[in-house]
Amino acid sequence: MRAGAIKNCKVCGAEVAKSARSCSNCGAKLKKRWPILIAILVFFVLAAIIGSSGDGDGPKKVEASTPAQSAEITPNQEAEPPSHKAGAAPTQNVFYVGETAELEDVRVAFSSVTESTGSTYNTPARGNIFVLCEFEIANNSDKEINVSSMMSFEAYCDDYTCTFSLGALMEKGNKNQLDGTVAPGKKFNGVIGYEVPANWEKLEVLFTPDFWSGKDITFIAAND
Repeated sequence: MRAGAIKNCKVCGAEVAKSARSCSNCGAKLKKRWPILIAILVFFVLAAIIGSSGDGDGPKKVEASTPAQSAEITPNQEAEPPSHKAGAAPTQNVFYVGETAELEDVRVAFSSVTESTGSTYNTPARGNIFVLCEFEIANNSDKEINVSSMMSFEAYCDDYTCTFSLGALMEKGNKNQLDGTVAPGKKFNGVIGYEVPANWEKLEVLFTPDFWSGKDITFIAAND
């Protein structure tokens, strides 16, 4: 028997095959360890189950209140989007600049997109340009959420992967960087920057409010 295919019984110390269910010497039952691969599969199955138990099927658009609607709100009454009054808003696949999306009690507004050629000591590579995307995140859930420029966002420029740019963030001025913790009932706004070709046409930014949910919100900026 190959050395790698045997082990010692923890009861009597006799050599037994790793595939054996009991010791041939003393009869003690042998515990079998799960392979690492099975443990990994179990982890992802549990993650999928947790994600599928989340409320809602996907992000929904939040309509802005009109001035007339705002005037009817009393001091002790919270503003409620028209979509809630007329029933649940339908799931929407993508959102654009100026629109607000809601996913599992987290509202994300795509406020603006700004281009920059850099500054004296900070310029993009030749033929590229800095693009700053500004978002406002409102946490209406009962738990805090963590926002990270690297972990919470994924971007594609004209269908090519686009990583966030520290050089672009140096041109954010007095605006916040999208990194921090948002407590329940609080808001957070800031920018995330990318370096893209100067002739870019479409920037697609995916935001994931919660890793375990397995759901994200897709925002698109078009360079008309």
